[in-house]
Amino acid sequence: MDGGRPGVRSRGQHQRRKRIVSAAAALASRGGVEAMQMRTVAERAGVALGTLYRYFPSKMELVAAVVGEEIDLLESSIERRPPHAATPAGRAADVLMRATRGLMREPELADALIRSLITAEVDAPFGDRLAGLLLRVAGSDRPPGGTGGGDDPDGERFALAGSLAGVWMHELLEMLRGRRTYEQIQQRIEIAADRLLRDF
Repeated sequence: MDGGRPGVRSRGQHQRRKRIVSAAAALASRGGVEAMQMRTVAERAGVALGTLYRYFPSKMELVAAVVGEEIDLLESSIERRPPHAATPAGRAADVLMRATRGLMREPELADALIRSLITAEVDAPFGDRLAGLLLRVAGSDRPPGGTGGGDDPDGERFALAGSLAGVWMHELLEMLRGRRTYEQIQQRIEIAADRLLRDF
């Protein structure tokens, strides 16, 4: 009987963590990062405050978890419905515009997360994960920063994909500020993707 307990505890911990992250995202979607007060998150998730701090010792680590959840959702969407554009740039632009549509369903949450990433308040691998996803849909799924020698282009490709992700984050923030329309972002992302990924 004891052999099953660790698995039960692990599942319980996973579900508890998921409730906490979902509660934090729901609060951020209504009032930004400022609304993600730890006590409020704990109450909404139905856990003790001490339990919340065991999972996430700081508010910024909780924000990073919400960021990670968003990229998980994007990756799941791509697996279910891969982009079918004929060129690497077209497929990368499709992914980024899909991410834009998903985030803009919750503009307060999008604003909170993008601002936190751009101002380096959160140490989250969002940019690297997004760059890796762009490389995969572009057709270069070898590990970034490859060690195949000086003629291995993957380190450069990863940097280019990261630059495209950075352009997208800036453009999304401009849209959240009311300075861009969706159509303008799409045009700019398509141009940037074509220039940056042309040699893929």
